[in-house]
Amino acid sequence: MKKKTSRICCDTSVIGGLHDAEFSSQSRRLIDYVKAGIFTMVISPVVEDEILNDATPAQIVTEYKDILTFCEIVEVADEALDLQQAYIDENIVSSKWRDDALHVALATGNLCDFIVSWNFKHIVNFQKIPLYNAVNKLHGYSEIQIYSPLELVATDED
Repeated sequence: MKKKTSRICCDTSVIGGLHDAEFSSQSRRLIDYVKAGIFTMVISPVVEDEILNDATPAQIVTEYKDILTFCEIVEVADEALDLQQAYIDENIVSSKWRDDALHVALATGNLCDFIVSWNFKHIVNFQKIPLYNAVNKLHGYSEIQIYSPLELVATDED
């Protein structure tokens, strides 16, 4: 019997991190884990919209397109939009950062095991994670584990 892989929802920062000096090695290792089948990467149209705009460097667009064959693409359902609004209503993030709230809502609603991000201000934030999970519980969802790629792919060599 094949072992079930963990489902990880990655936001745009993970893919952008492939070409950032500070984040590239851990982002690359995470993508390698996805390609090896260790993780199932879940991507939303929000990520696609953020990457496929005129301001994104070409090498990041190329990396994104290369990764897509290893990803599960999920849609933005009404339930995710409702959960996104609940995060905003509870002042976890302001409406200015609604895409960040949507990333968390999509990961939660699509039963991901983890959301992975380099966004330490609005997503991977020790003050916000329990708030996201409290709203999730209030709305009948499970808690979501939220980590940076470093935490998910760290090895003894790091």
